[in-house]
Amino acid sequence: MKIKRSNAYSKATIFIIVVLFIVLIMMPMLASNNVMERLTVLFIYIIMAAMWNTLAGFGGLISIGQQLFFGLGAYATIRITNLGVSPFAALLMAACLVGLLSWPISTFMLRLKAGEFAIGMWVLASIGHLLVNLDPLIQGETGISLIALNQFDIETRRTLIYLSALLGMSGLLLGLFFILRSRAGIAMQAIRDNEEAADSIGVDAEKVKKWFFIFAAFGTALAGALWLAQASSFQPKTYFSVQWTAYMIFMVLVGGLGRFEGAILGALLFFAVETWFASTGVWYLVGLGAVAMFCSLFLPKGLWGAIENRLGITLIPVGYQVTGLIVDTKSKNT
Repeated sequence: MKIKRSNAYSKATIFIIVVLFIVLIMMPMLASNNVMERLTVLFIYIIMAAMWNTLAGFGGLISIGQQLFFGLGAYATIRITNLGVSPFAALLMAACLVGLLSWPISTFMLRLKAGEFAIGMWVLASIGHLLVNLDPLIQGETGISLIALNQFDIETRRTLIYLSALLGMSGLLLGLFFILRSRAGIAMQAIRDNEEAADSIGVDAEKVKKWFFIFAAFGTALAGALWLAQASSFQPKTYFSVQWTAYMIFMVLVGGLGRFEGAILGALLFFAVETWFASTGVWYLVGLGAVAMFCSLFLPKGLWGAIENRLGITLIPVGYQVTGLIVDTKSKNT
């Protein structure tokens, strides 16, 4: 019996990822403006899906209020740039600020369990929306533009936003990968499966859940800040809308809950559906709902879960794999 953390598929995947990253870095010199803008949106979707999967898939914390951090990330960017900070430095600073803010939030929100936590996060997001509306700078639901971006010409701005989204997505996915392969990641998945059993073997459940909560908040805030950069305007009702969490849930459930590859696959599918069918109006939303229902009923483990079960392929393993296990099938009860 051998215990491994990688396989031939995962080693090939690493090579493909490196090549793909190099190609994406060079994309500003190769692609049209429209392609770069659409890729920026895709990178943000992948961040959103991966962060919700961090909480729900690997931690068992189902939240329907992640729009709180998405909106706060955008709002903090507006506030920081208003102090004279470069908008691209403000993106990271805003995410860090929201991450710090999520620490005291986690202290009392993680006391709630299951449905209480989910609804509590949604209520907290609504409160955050109302508080941001009270800021005179935002002008209520009228909103405000990220005017600090005007210091860059359009081409430079587009390239910098694209590279910021690419590096942000890459950094968060890489960080999540190593976290999940660490003792904290294993502990979090043990808590997800059975918190009482995890406590009994010495896992500090409260501490581990808090760090995962903060990481997911940081990543979601960065997604909100990046969305603001590419959209240029901020309206509280848009950024604090529950639709963002609905998108996250859709991407993760369709791709595969609790699977690293699942969130990425779900984001790619959502992006493709949005790109091809957004012009159909309300039917586009009906289509998304139909796909979600189909996956829930017939593919409960998501698309990647179905692929994994059928073909036995794991491209990005975050756990341990047991190989060479011999089972004695000749033993019989007497």
